[in-house]
Amino acid sequence: MVDNKTQNKKKNIRPFVPLRDIVVFPNMVVPLLVGRQRSINAVEEAMSTDNMLVLAFQRDPKVEEVRLDDIYQTGVTAKLVQSLREASGTMKILVESIERVKISKVITDKKYFSCYIEQIERVSVKDKETEALSRLLLDLVEKYINLNTSIPKEFYGTLVTIDEPSKLADSVAGYLPLKFKDKILILEILDEKERLKKLIDIINSEISVLEIQKEIQNKVLKKVEQTQKEYLLHEQLKTIQQELGKETESPELAQLREKILAARMSKEAETKALEELNRLSKTMPLSPEATVIRTYIDWLIALPWNSQTSDNLDIEHAKKVLDEDHFGLEKVKERIIEYLAVRKKTESLKGPILCFVGPPGCGKTSLGKSIARCMGRKFVRISLGGVRDEAEIRGHRRTYIGALPGRIIQSIRKAGVNNPVFLLDEIDKLGTDFRGDPASALLEVLDPEQNHMFSDHYLEVEFDLSKVLFITTANTEFTIPPPLLDRMEVINLPGYTSWEKLQIAKHFLIPRLLPQHGLKNEEIQISDNAINKIIREYTREAGVRNLERQLAGICRKVARRIVETKNIKLPCKVGVNNLVEYLGPEKYTSLTRAKQPAVGVATGMAWTEYGGDILFTEVLLMKGKGKLIITGQLGSVMKESAQAALSFVRANAEKLGISPDFAEKHDIHIHVPEGAIPKDGPSAGVTIVTALVSALTGRKARCDVAMTGEITLQGKVLRIGGLKSKILAAHRAEISTIIIPEENEKDLEEIPKSVRKELKIILVDNVMDVLSIALLEPETTKKEQLLSLQPGAKV
Repeated sequence: MVDNKTQNKKKNIRPFVPLRDIVVFPNMVVPLLVGRQRSINAVEEAMSTDNMLVLAFQRDPKVEEVRLDDIYQTGVTAKLVQSLREASGTMKILVESIERVKISKVITDKKYFSCYIEQIERVSVKDKETEALSRLLLDLVEKYINLNTSIPKEFYGTLVTIDEPSKLADSVAGYLPLKFKDKILILEILDEKERLKKLIDIINSEISVLEIQKEIQNKVLKKVEQTQKEYLLHEQLKTIQQELGKETESPELAQLREKILAARMSKEAETKALEELNRLSKTMPLSPEATVIRTYIDWLIALPWNSQTSDNLDIEHAKKVLDEDHFGLEKVKERIIEYLAVRKKTESLKGPILCFVGPPGCGKTSLGKSIARCMGRKFVRISLGGVRDEAEIRGHRRTYIGALPGRIIQSIRKAGVNNPVFLLDEIDKLGTDFRGDPASALLEVLDPEQNHMFSDHYLEVEFDLSKVLFITTANTEFTIPPPLLDRMEVINLPGYTSWEKLQIAKHFLIPRLLPQHGLKNEEIQISDNAINKIIREYTREAGVRNLERQLAGICRKVARRIVETKNIKLPCKVGVNNLVEYLGPEKYTSLTRAKQPAVGVATGMAWTEYGGDILFTEVLLMKGKGKLIITGQLGSVMKESAQAALSFVRANAEKLGISPDFAEKHDIHIHVPEGAIPKDGPSAGVTIVTALVSALTGRKARCDVAMTGEITLQGKVLRIGGLKSKILAAHRAEISTIIIPEENEKDLEEIPKSVRKELKIILVDNVMDVLSIALLEPETTKKEQLLSLQPGAKV
């Protein structure tokens, strides 16, 4: 026989079902959906015995394998009333909760959840305080139900019939939509009075939130009702006024109408604005469409349709301003003076489209500001570098949310006049992608024949841009689309000579840098020789941007010395001898001519978008079978020039004193140093021929001669471009003799006279003339030794 102690122990072991996000109080009938296999096994275990199980409540709903620490210690015993197994494997059960129990241990070695439980003694004391708390709770519940319409009012009638305070508290906590933590807290309170007090506090808090929520909702409803009422009354008033023939508009719309009429728009724009104003009057004020219409009308009103500045056409004033701001650049200044002179004679001149093309740092952007200053016009600038969206130029259509006009119209509005100086910076760096081609959108903007009817997608009316003086800037014109380039007048700014840089540094850069660094003229003195050394050995540019940085570095170090050193002797003198103390060792030495004539090495001239440069071409002979090797990251055009040069040399080998079968016994390697930099173009043809003939004949090429020119198979020297940049680069490299094509003679007018005086410029039309000038006489005249020479001389 089993003793009573063992039977009591078995009664204290019960299968249990852990519940997520739900709390069940005693005396409740609740349907549950059981999904975990161990929970289903626990239900089946209860069904096989006395239909009794325990409902436990999880702390973390994500935990699957439940242990004692994962559940709250207070649970509820429940009787299984009904169960139903579904096809999906889950189980629906209906349980009736009975009483609170304490879960003391969870058994984990069974196929179902089971636990040890301890009975909780139930003590009920009916006194006046308990009665008062119960009545107060009922009053609060009634108030709560009145505020929360989702709870049926019949629930209150059920609560009134409950006599026991404990049962009343459990029923209220179980059926009201309280927070999970609040319900657990009430479940764990065993004292009836404390449970009633806590529940009263929680319901009071909930009532406060509901009252605030209802107050907000009432305000919103009242506002909506008021708006609807105003709209209906407004519509009725309009209808009555129309019937009486006395239709009027609101003061705000009347003010807008006055602004439209005062804006002096074009006839088309004014008609459009009045149409939109009429639409606005028939639209609800708070509707999104009303905001869109109002914004559009504001844009039309804000544009300077007829507002413009008067041009200052004083030629002497313009010359003075341009000379104050920029040194040199005579061609640009002359073009601006011509424009002003023509404007002084006639008002019908349309604004020109100028395109300043030149390397960085040569003053293209600042020229635009100077032009605006000398003409007395407003100045606006937009950067086109990296712009890929056509809508940036022509705007978005108003069908898009947040649509705006393009940057052209936005800048015109910002200027406040319809004739500003408009700078389109970096036009050569426009991009193209799936959003359209902004370069094509600029065709209308930069065409004097059609920009008086410019149409922005947002405005949908024409705006006159013909009075605008458009200036564009670019580092190179090769990446500008031809149709766009055709609409502009290109003015090249090839860069500054060393003398011009010296004058710019003395008269512009240093006077500007000294106050920026807190220095006075008597505190620093930079010699001309020091500036010239900075230009030659610390900067490598066509402009003066890096020169300004180096001078700023000197100013910073001088300022520091003055601050740190007591009784310092002023002025601080910066000369050639102590320049290293301020700027460190020289940075550039490659832009100089070779020190000695060499076999197989010729000096050419190149043009880049950053200015001119000199380029060495090396040729080396090796025993082989006539293979031509070309290195130096050369482009296809430059490789073709090398092939043409070799063909010319082979065809004229006897005239040049070269063995006719040299190509059968030797491999030829043509290399242009600085192989990391891509190079291309036909103008290196004469340089390659000179280096080839030098290597094959053993005649040294002069190191003080630089050359440029495209060659043909007949030996003709053809015209090249970028001559000014190339000659200035050769001049900076201390080259004394320049060989150029005869067809470029007219381009010499662009070269500063000071540079031409220091250079010997030779015009040629045949490559044989180039060889006679550039190559020295051979050191030996024995023909049998010519091919045995091993050149390979290095620069």
